[in-house]
Amino acid sequence: MFARQVFKAAQPLRTQTRRYATEPASGGSNTAIYGGVVAVLAGAGYYFYNQGDNAAKVKGAAKDAEAKAKDAVGAAKSKVEGATAKSAFTGGDQGFISLKLDSVENINHNTKKFRFELPEGDQVSGLHVASALLTKYKGPEMEKPAIRPYTPVNDEGDKGYLDLLVKKYPNGVMSTHMHDMVPGQRLDFKGPIPKYPWSANKHTHVALIAGGTGITPMYQVARAIFNNPEDKTKVTMVFANITEEDILLKKELNELENKYPQRFRAFYVLDKPPAKWAGNSGYITKELLKTVLPEPKEENIKIFVCGPPPLYKAISGVKKSPSDQGELDGSYLEQLGYKKDQVYKF
Repeated sequence: MFARQVFKAAQPLRTQTRRYATEPASGGSNTAIYGGVVAVLAGAGYYFYNQGDNAAKVKGAAKDAEAKAKDAVGAAKSKVEGATAKSAFTGGDQGFISLKLDSVENINHNTKKFRFELPEGDQVSGLHVASALLTKYKGPEMEKPAIRPYTPVNDEGDKGYLDLLVKKYPNGVMSTHMHDMVPGQRLDFKGPIPKYPWSANKHTHVALIAGGTGITPMYQVARAIFNNPEDKTKVTMVFANITEEDILLKKELNELENKYPQRFRAFYVLDKPPAKWAGNSGYITKELLKTVLPEPKEENIKIFVCGPPPLYKAISGVKKSPSDQGELDGSYLEQLGYKKDQVYKF
């Protein structure tokens, strides 16, 4: 469903004026940004961000500074606590661990948040950024167990629990099983499964292109960047979904955008937008990416991609295996001049 709806033939933008996620807007919300996008799609020239006056620039810088000061206190506390906390998952030869489901929260029509208890209340998950966990389930009539990766959405320093956002897919063995679970039942986990090793200021600017539940590893990276007051990385996100209700972690993303208006911008694309939707409609296009992403010639950038197979095919080329990123294969990113080593596919 997602594949058929999100990727269709697109009309080219008539004007392509690149504006980065780092340029201050006239306010802290997305209203001006999305209004500009709609104007372009209607055939008018536009700017994604209104050029703010000096007062707006000072205000944006002040908000960044205030957020950094608050985060510095929390980061220092977490660093001290995290240094002494035990990890539930240590990787290596450690096998699957059975975790008890503590609570279930309905997020929308097909997505739930599951909180699992770690074996000991003073433990942290042991995940690093970016990494994931494997889940395992074997039903009574199954010849082989279903094993699926998930990226927790809570902070890596949280003690005693981990949270998963799981969308139920038709014929999805694991997602269906989890949606049928009730608190008190148990599920097997193993990890961490390393993905892309992140460290502060590893790149000057990262772009996160996601579809559906592909947002979870992207949020893990963004959260790590903005939780660290010493990390100055700039972040641009492009997030595609079918309906507005399908936009997962919208509240958390809005909070980041409001706290760091000069370093974080998110662009949302809906295949079935509501009548008064001010964002992008239909699908992620090459023209949209050309407008909002850092230029390929910019030094030390990285573009992360995660979503369903059709998204990979169109945006970045498919990933061949966990150890083989594959080529860009005529994808939008290749057409725009990005190189293989500038792109990472989760």
